[in-house]
Amino acid sequence: MHFKKENYQINTNSMGFYQNLEHLDGLGLSAVSANLYENKKRDDVVIFYFRKGATHASVYTQSNIKSENIKWNLNNSKDKIYALLVNTRNANAFTGKEGYKSINNISLLLSDLLSKKQINDEEEPKKIKIKNLLFASTGTIGERFPEKKILEAIPNLINNIKYVQNKYIWVKSAMGILTTDTRPKLSMEECKIGNTSIKVYGLAKGAGMIHPDMATTLGFIFTDARINSNILKQLLKKNIQNTFNAITCDGDTSTNDMVSIFSTGYANHKEIKSYKDKAISDFDKSLNKVLKNLAKSIAADGEGASKFVTIKVEKCKNEADAKKICFSIANSPLVKTAIAGEDPNWGRIIMAVGKSKVKLNLNKLSISIGEYKIIENGKISSNYNEADVANYMKSLKIDINVQIGNGSKEFEVYTMDLTKKYIEINADYRS
Repeated sequence: MHFKKENYQINTNSMGFYQNLEHLDGLGLSAVSANLYENKKRDDVVIFYFRKGATHASVYTQSNIKSENIKWNLNNSKDKIYALLVNTRNANAFTGKEGYKSINNISLLLSDLLSKKQINDEEEPKKIKIKNLLFASTGTIGERFPEKKILEAIPNLINNIKYVQNKYIWVKSAMGILTTDTRPKLSMEECKIGNTSIKVYGLAKGAGMIHPDMATTLGFIFTDARINSNILKQLLKKNIQNTFNAITCDGDTSTNDMVSIFSTGYANHKEIKSYKDKAISDFDKSLNKVLKNLAKSIAADGEGASKFVTIKVEKCKNEADAKKICFSIANSPLVKTAIAGEDPNWGRIIMAVGKSKVKLNLNKLSISIGEYKIIENGKISSNYNEADVANYMKSLKIDINVQIGNGSKEFEVYTMDLTKKYIEINADYRS
């Protein structure tokens, strides 16, 4: 059963719910337990290994406090990447020189063992240097990084690398990077570059501390296309705007936000010289679909979420104003709690539109919840029936539409409601 992109039901957790991600040439996967959760036995360290290296691009948090792995990546990601190591439970943020040194020590072991793996497995083995490695971390900020546990787990992690993937291996890897998420996030598209079939696979994690200030969580995209790092960077920067930069759960931006794309180059298609090349228009669209699907999955799985919410602002003077209004609504605790309580309190939406400080002509303002018109041209709709809207609010998927009436630009944001469960999860996060 394929994942239905248009239907973000909250309570679907079966493995059959996920798309059938299969083998992607040039990639190896492994997920093991380093016992980072101590009494909770689960995979918590994952490696993505690129046999012949991968071109790549990443976008990172814009927070002024960055995790040590982000600092490492910014210093060591100029060349082809041979491996991405991801750990959960510990963010390695606000750990200073000690945390950075831990990444360096881990990179030395990875470099050694992966170089030996190259000798054993490849016809033309490469020496993998520490600058060929990237790291991603997620979890608690300010705790000492569990360097020893991760170092002890790495030999087993590398020994378990699978060169041929199936759905189970992809789900296992996606599960291995989760924190407070209730389920893994995976997405896939297939497209063409010329006459060559191309795969675009992705996975992500994120449920709390989600707000767009670049990307908003951990997201990793893999393709067998042959596209250089510069073009990948342009494509990722373009497509992040209406996907990972269009979700919010609680308005907080992490120290560890990272979204990356890796291209193994195994597909045999013509050389791509520009990100505007018409030959990759299909790839461009597929990349956007994968990113948007993952972004929506994160919003739908927001901590304590019982409802997935889409907020669309239309007929605006410019996109910046539309985006500002969208997030003013999406980040309003009063709007989000009303949705959780299934209360059609549209006055809170009015409040959120107003506090955005975007210039308005109230005589042109219109607001709908679902298919029901609430406000038309600045007045309560003559057809408004609160009982109908109250019944709609019981749905798992809620749509809010705002029309400003002073232009043609629009923006769409994805979020969730704010429930008592969100408070419980974050109050007990380190318990």
